Amino acid sequence: MSLEEKVMADLKSAMLAKDEKSLRSLRAIKAAIINLKTSEGFSGEIKNDDEIKLLQKLVKQRKESLEIYDKQNREDLAEKEKEEIEVIEKFLPKQMSEEELREVIATIIKETGATSQADMGKVMGMANKQLGGKADGKTIAAIVKEILASK
Repeated sequence: MSLEEKVMADLKSAMLAKDEKSLRSLRAIKAAIINLKTSEGFSGEIKNDDEIKLLQKLVKQRKESLEIYDKQNREDLAEKEKEEIEVIEKFLPKQMSEEELREVIATIIKETGATSQADMGKVMGMANKQLGGKADGKTIAAIVKEILASK
């Protein structure tokens, strides 16, 4: 079942249950899928990797908004962003813990032979391929920097 089919099924359930929080989030996902389908250069099929990138982008946007609302003491708006993040993350693969990330990244660093910050691009390329959808890019970058700095 594709992401679009899952979202449509959940959207129908949310409408019947009158679940405003889920409706808001699911409509945002549906709108993003439609935007992707109507974008220039669309091949006609949304791949699993594209679905994950789309969902990660939506979560990232909401986290950035949440940060702004927290700084401005807008709890009402911050709460809505938290709710939407929670619903969107249900469609993402289970995120890896920091310990699991450290192990995988340490292995990647050994494989690439990276020894300094100058090798960060090489490590990040492999890490993003291996960990795509399983971890936030910002977290991956922070761990890579930390490990390379300690070498």
